[in-house]
Amino acid sequence: MKTILKACLLIVIIGLAYWAYRIPAASLEFQASLDSRQKEVVQSLKDIREAEKAYKRNYNKYTGSFDTLINFLKNDSLVYERAMGSEDDSVAVAKGLVKVEKVTIAIKDTVFSGRIVDFENLRYIPFSNKKEFELGATEVKTGLSSVVVPIFEAKASLMSFLKDLKQDQEIINLYDTYKAMDKYPGLKVGSLDKPNNDAGNWED
Repeated sequence: MKTILKACLLIVIIGLAYWAYRIPAASLEFQASLDSRQKEVVQSLKDIREAEKAYKRNYNKYTGSFDTLINFLKNDSLVYERAMGSEDDSVAVAKGLVKVEKVTIAIKDTVFSGRIVDFENLRYIPFSNKKEFELGATEVKTGLSSVVVPIFEAKASLMSFLKDLKQDQEIINLYDTYKAMDKYPGLKVGSLDKPNNDAGNWED
């Protein structure tokens, strides 16, 4: 009888030791997955931001349509002006030797500084099984000056890129942390509430 009790007690001790180990280990695994996934989502949001800024340079507004944004990246161009000669040279200016040349560069060759970006997949949140970022654009009037300012926002909720991890309590705890800080429970860039210089909430 004592032998059976000892064996049962040993099993209980081993079980408790295992769970005591697994709980912090599971938290560490979740944090590692969270960090890795957030890094990729942030990069996608940065790419969307660069694309939106390029679109605004051409059209003086942002777009809330991924179809429009992707078509712009694939097919549109930016026009730059390049001075031929020095405008500080008054003699050259007087003689009409200083000219301005317009240079047209394909968007796809300039926006991402040589990085290869898959335009077609720009709309999709990493690790989300093809769930799209929420994208919106509008214009707001600022302060007493009533200057109209274009703004945009792209965002992805925590659940959209963490759901498949199946660590529900860890995700709930993370949501509660964001809620306690009165912050959006996920990652986003820009804002549809007010101009924020197209900042990402990871940059706060």
